[in-house]
Amino acid sequence: MSYKVEAVPDSYAALGEGPHWDVDRQSLYYVDLESAGINRYDFKQNKVYRAKIEGEIFASFILPVENKPQEFAVGCGLRTVIVQWDGVSAVAKVTRTLFEVQPDLKENRLNDAKTDPNGRFYGGTMAASGDIFTQWKGELYSWQAGGQPNAIRSKVGISNGLAWDVKAKKFYFIDTNNHEVLAYDYNQSTGAVSNPKVIFDLRKIRPEGPLFPDGMTVDTEGNIYVATFNGGTVFKVNPSTGKILLEIKIPTTQITSVAFGGPNLDILYVTTANKFDQPKPAGTTFQVTGLNAKGYAGVNLKI
Repeated sequence: MSYKVEAVPDSYAALGEGPHWDVDRQSLYYVDLESAGINRYDFKQNKVYRAKIEGEIFASFILPVENKPQEFAVGCGLRTVIVQWDGVSAVAKVTRTLFEVQPDLKENRLNDAKTDPNGRFYGGTMAASGDIFTQWKGELYSWQAGGQPNAIRSKVGISNGLAWDVKAKKFYFIDTNNHEVLAYDYNQSTGAVSNPKVIFDLRKIRPEGPLFPDGMTVDTEGNIYVATFNGGTVFKVNPSTGKILLEIKIPTTQITSVAFGGPNLDILYVTTANKFDQPKPAGTTFQVTGLNAKGYAGVNLKI
């Protein structure tokens, strides 16, 4: 199979994260996490629009809100807030807080979050200072409109990749510090998850040291795509067997997350980071074509 990796023009983010394909606007939303930056790549215009969220330090994720075209749920510290943005202006504003987690652990912050196929929130926390790869202060949560955050898992190191396969009734989750992908049984009607099992162990891939799994997505055939923060690779994996089907090589090391998008949902968008002075093109968002696979669009958050 021959796939093609190309840079999205002018897509730099020092810590690019959280790609989310919005069908209605044919746009890829993603964040520049440590500068409270939110970005929109307009597919038709082939152009990135950027905004900073006024008064905030972090933007961990960006999720469009159902039926509110200028509202987005964004992770700012330990709060999930509603941000008003027209998708073009250079400034965005917080209008209210949706919910907060771990309010007593000020040294923590929210990390990756997504919506499940029914529009519920799933996401988690991590330590924001010190050696983040050796701390276990995070938690994984779900939340749905009208309710409170529900802790799914405690003693999480870095709460990261999330994906759902409705056909297989599975929810996939990555805690980066465990170097593995978990599969939970997933009840779509209630949102409940249970019976976590390790389905992909990244410790076994490279003898020179363990790879750090980061963001994740799933294709329509049920394969998972796992970004590696220190590996320059996205692994396409069969979650039933744990077998690597393809190694997608990206021309920088710190691969943060992945999402399918484009008009036919057959382009894999890949965000990257430029932490600790990486050489160019670190921090670029890439598009991978020719994978002969399709994924699912992002789902709006119901609030």
